[in-house]
Amino acid sequence: MSVEPTYETKTAVAQIDTKEQQAEVSSTEEAGEIIFIDPVKEAAARRKFDIYVLPVSVIFLVLASLDRNNLGNARVFGFDRDIGLTGRQFGNINTLSNVMTILFELPWVLAVKRFGANKAIGTAFVLWSASTLGTAFIKNYGQAIACRMILNAAEAGLAQGFAYLFSTIYPRELAGKRIMTTNLAQCISGAFGGLFAYAVQTMGDVNGFAAWRWLFVIEFLVTIVVGGIGWIFLPKSAESAWFLNAEEKETMRLKMMRDMALRGEGSVDRKWVKIALTDPFVWGLGIAFFTSSVAINGFGVFLPTIIQGMGFKSLSVNYMTIPIYVLGAISLVIQVYFSDKLRKRGLIIMACCVPVAAGYLMAVGTSNQHVGYAGMFVLVLGLYPISTLAVTWITTNLSPDSKRAIGMPVAYSIANISSVVSSQLYPTQQGPRYIQGNAISAGLTVVSFFLYGGCWFLLRRRNMNKQKLLDSGATTNGKEGDQSLETMYIL
Repeated sequence: MSVEPTYETKTAVAQIDTKEQQAEVSSTEEAGEIIFIDPVKEAAARRKFDIYVLPVSVIFLVLASLDRNNLGNARVFGFDRDIGLTGRQFGNINTLSNVMTILFELPWVLAVKRFGANKAIGTAFVLWSASTLGTAFIKNYGQAIACRMILNAAEAGLAQGFAYLFSTIYPRELAGKRIMTTNLAQCISGAFGGLFAYAVQTMGDVNGFAAWRWLFVIEFLVTIVVGGIGWIFLPKSAESAWFLNAEEKETMRLKMMRDMALRGEGSVDRKWVKIALTDPFVWGLGIAFFTSSVAINGFGVFLPTIIQGMGFKSLSVNYMTIPIYVLGAISLVIQVYFSDKLRKRGLIIMACCVPVAAGYLMAVGTSNQHVGYAGMFVLVLGLYPISTLAVTWITTNLSPDSKRAIGMPVAYSIANISSVVSSQLYPTQQGPRYIQGNAISAGLTVVSFFLYGGCWFLLRRRNMNKQKLLDSGATTNGKEGDQSLETMYIL
């Protein structure tokens, strides 16, 4: 068993090898006493979160992504026609819905911090389930806008709420694998959603109810049953999780005390609002995430439209999306695993931008449907790791909690402005090949490559400055939180 010193807290911290991960050993002071946390007990408590909470996060995110993205599958078999959509109206529905995502992200994360994951995420679950059912009964353009806006408002903070919860449970080098569930869920919902939509499409209209309407009715039933069961397992906080025994709760409480130097107190300290909003890393990461997310958001909703535009039959389109998402999931798991193992975020994100741009350019450069379809496989190699690692990068590098609770959703909200752009990239009149939409996605991905590089250089320079001070014997640089000398940024 090897022990290495780090600068994770203001007091002694060490890392030891276990069978599965690096566990932190630390001591801190509470009421004047030195507190030691047994790393074996801490690892055992974390494993319970892996058993009870991690699967729930995947389930919730899969269901939410399925309910949101299957609007694209519904479009393939008659959604536009049945409610009378023309021109850019389908894109407008997604644009206005995504505005709600941007507006409600920060409030939901603060709600998780204030009221606990079980209450905040549970409330969101009830609202989005109701909106999914409502989608089955819309009759016109206005109703579609209203229904989908409510759905996106409810789902807005789901991924970030779980990311925030995980950041209070797991050490930084283990967080990526858990935050990965966001995009792993998108891959699962994409594959399952395509298969599910194909099955519903083949059954056709039943009792005068269009197949796409049945799609959302059945989705609602699955969501309310499976999600309802998952809701039961959500804890309020890491320190009060119902599935921990008394000793494990005490372990997590001590962990909270150990991390307090960097995480801060439970309430939001107003001074950190200003600090978060003036940190160049928050804005730089947010803008970089924005440019890369145009491709990601457009892909999730419009993949069936893109494939259909290549000349494939509508009945084939939904099941043709399945292998693409499967490959995306495999690539995501592999790259996030190595990102955590190597403690590298920025360089891997930059590398992932290359296949995304190349895949979209393949669809732009030729009318050959087979080359275009192959391009979807190329781009998905990097698509989902980008957003997962970007969220992980900012979540695990901002501290204390008050700064993270502001900076993380602010950056994510900037990124989600991209959904307003992407929702307008594939208007009906630009079919069948949608050259403009694919070209814009490729171009912005190239831009994001350089912006992520800028974020990497910023954090690298900060680390170098900190190390220089530490080498000179300094004990403080006059700063707090993640910019203090007590922690180094993960690059």
